[in-house]
Amino acid sequence: MGRLLIKLIGLILVLTGLYFFTQNIIFVSSYYSIFSRSLPATVSVLAIMAGAFTLVFFYREASSLGWILLGIGIVLVFLSGGVIFRSTSLWNLLVAFAALGVGYKLFNQGRINF
Repeated sequence: MGRLLIKLIGLILVLTGLYFFTQNIIFVSSYYSIFSRSLPATVSVLAIMAGAFTLVFFYREASSLGWILLGIGIVLVFLSGGVIFRSTSLWNLLVAFAALGVGYKLFNQGRINF
């Protein structure tokens, strides 16, 4: 029971860290013609969908292809200009890193080494 509680606390801390990171990231989309600026955005969505589909349904056969497609999709999201980073305080950054680090260690190892 104690080990399950530690893993649950770790998962809660990881989700808290992700919340603090993602509250200052804005994903935007808008309508453009197919030959202008939306082409990288469209390709990024298709690459992420294909990579996720490959990893879920064909993991043994083509896992490296799935990861490559996911990587290409993530890079194209940033190149398309669809991600806006708002300024954040140092306190939010510290809380996010601490919660992610401690939560990850608790979730994977069940303890924190100092």
